[in-house]
Amino acid sequence: MVRLIAISNPRAGQAFIDYMASREIDIQMMPEGEGQFALWLTDDQHQVEAESELHAFLQNPTARKYQSASWEMAESRTAHFTYPKQGILASLRQNAGPFTLSIMVVCIVAYAGLTLGFGNEVFSLLHFPATDDQQWELWRLFTHALLHFSATHIVFNLLWWWVLGGKIEKLCGSAKLVQLFLLTALFSGLGQYMFEGPAFGGMSGVIYALMGYLWLMGTLAPSRGLSIEPSYVGFMLLWFVAGFFEPFGMAIANMAHLFGLVSGCAIAVFDAKFSRAARNPS
Repeated sequence: MVRLIAISNPRAGQAFIDYMASREIDIQMMPEGEGQFALWLTDDQHQVEAESELHAFLQNPTARKYQSASWEMAESRTAHFTYPKQGILASLRQNAGPFTLSIMVVCIVAYAGLTLGFGNEVFSLLHFPATDDQQWELWRLFTHALLHFSATHIVFNLLWWWVLGGKIEKLCGSAKLVQLFLLTALFSGLGQYMFEGPAFGGMSGVIYALMGYLWLMGTLAPSRGLSIEPSYVGFMLLWFVAGFFEPFGMAIANMAHLFGLVSGCAIAVFDAKFSRAARNPS
């Protein structure tokens, strides 16, 4: 998909969508927050034509041909901002990709093992390398993120993973989310291990990395379509600071949060400034 533009008037956006549909070119409109709506071209082989037509549309959005197209397409199009009834599983699939969902399933299975009498076995298999004989068991550098030790812990982390990871996977593809997961699980785990030792687990370091990634990408490269609601950032930063005071006596992997946040921000800076997409903007 190719992001064409962000607009504040969804009615005008729908008029352009209908006109392009009459030319058999599919444009999707997605809310971006703060009253903005992005227009996305689903097939990049039509990019030149779509951008040319968009330029003409912006010069005269009330032209008769756009109004006529809206009338012609009114009966056949599906409304973009309705909320049809659907099951939980359908909603999960709609807002996340295969890697997002796969990680959720693995975390749930691991948590079930911990709570159903296999705690020692599951923890021993997945925890961060702690002894000399485990240093070459490289999967441990990443699988510590799959461990959760309470219902609150796993629900909180997987909800954020679904929201943030799902958004990244939908917009950037599974490969980018896999890359982010592996790199930030590695760095957040190393940071926590250096300061607190190997007895930790959870996705929160990765979650803070995804938050930092979306936050900086929305600031440094808004044309890429990645962003995060400011209220989400505010809440997560508030919780980040509160974690150092261990509220309610909770054991919180603060160094994992810190190193995860820093690594996610660092990847965002690289992607925004030095990646191939940054060097060759569409």
